[in-house]
Amino acid sequence: MKSAALALALLVLCAPAAAQAADNGIVTKASKHSVQATMDRFEAAAKERGFTIVARVNHAGAAAKAGLKLRPTQLLIFGNPKGGTPIMAAAPTAGIDLPLKALCWEDGNGNVWLAYNSPAWLKARHGIEGAEKPLAGMGKALAAMATKAVE
Repeated sequence: MKSAALALALLVLCAPAAAQAADNGIVTKASKHSVQATMDRFEAAAKERGFTIVARVNHAGAAAKAGLKLRPTQLLIFGNPKGGTPIMAAAPTAGIDLPLKALCWEDGNGNVWLAYNSPAWLKARHGIEGAEKPLAGMGKALAAMATKAVE
């Protein structure tokens, strides 16, 4: 019964993200800020929630160093072993998607977007069973951090 309640909680918490994720599992939100500001805000929100920042990759900066042009694009890699470890224990292949990542980019029209993988998609992709609580927590945290970053 407890597992059913946790599964229901995961479904409820991840449903909005899954609805936005379409078939590819990517949740995308429009931002009111620049790529730099959006990612600064997301990183601050992640740190406030106790996530460890593993790396921040400036794809546009790397492209420029190679003599190439790319609109502003940044990737943040972040995680929390307390949440990720139970997921990887349940499905070791989830380690290819963990730590978590958030991507922020500017499109050809100057619009800025923030995206991350839906925990519901991760669950389906890796066949994760028995880690409903950490997946639900992940979904709630990602949605809150993304909202804080883009608004």
